[in-house]
Amino acid sequence: MRIALMVTCLVDGLFPDVGRATVAVLRRLGHVVEVPDGQTCCGQMHINTGYGPAAVGVVRHHVEAFAATDVVVAPSASCVGSVRHQHAALARQAGDTALAAAAEALAARTYELSELLVDVLGVTDVGAYYPHRVTWHPTCHSLRVLGVGDRPRRLLEAVEGLQLVDLPDAESCCGFGGTFALKNAAVSAAMLDDKLRRIAATGAERCASGDASCLMQIGGGLARSGSPTRPVHLAEILAATR
Repeated sequence: MRIALMVTCLVDGLFPDVGRATVAVLRRLGHVVEVPDGQTCCGQMHINTGYGPAAVGVVRHHVEAFAATDVVVAPSASCVGSVRHQHAALARQAGDTALAAAAEALAARTYELSELLVDVLGVTDVGAYYPHRVTWHPTCHSLRVLGVGDRPRRLLEAVEGLQLVDLPDAESCCGFGGTFALKNAAVSAAMLDDKLRRIAATGAERCASGDASCLMQIGGGLARSGSPTRPVHLAEILAATR
């Protein structure tokens, strides 16, 4: 299968190893991965902060960049959530029915990594080896926007050497929420403190998640607190081998 990688801004700018790991996993499974050169931001930042009209052009560019693709994957539930639930609606609000139709078609073939692996490719064991004690933080967008359910856990449970430990109150937010962390810094910090305490209680060596945004928030908190636990993206675990 030919699969196009939607890199996402955070992965491209701050977590390039997550993009490389996504490509490595898919290539190991025998698929051809392409990275469309024209892609930029999906527009989620603009839409979520009230700049809808300004985001229409960003959405149009995104649709054009991936127009020739058969299947699109992103290592981010947040960005896939925007593609699937915001793009077409925004285009309709702007009165651009052609863009709305194109956005809907692209959304139908765009998947978060665990969705693609489990639902489309029918795989849970990707041949990974990761000898660490790991706890899983399910992100808000993966849970409440995409509804990925237990797909990430099924992938993790199939990883050789990995010990998966439950995170108490796992479905609580880490406090990032995009610009929420900037506009409501005190509340965000309190939410993060709660999350860090729960991670510490697991005794995990790694805190894994499927969104670089949450891992940036959690990873920063872990580092500042001197915790030995390290953040890791699902793709990085699945790409690891002996």
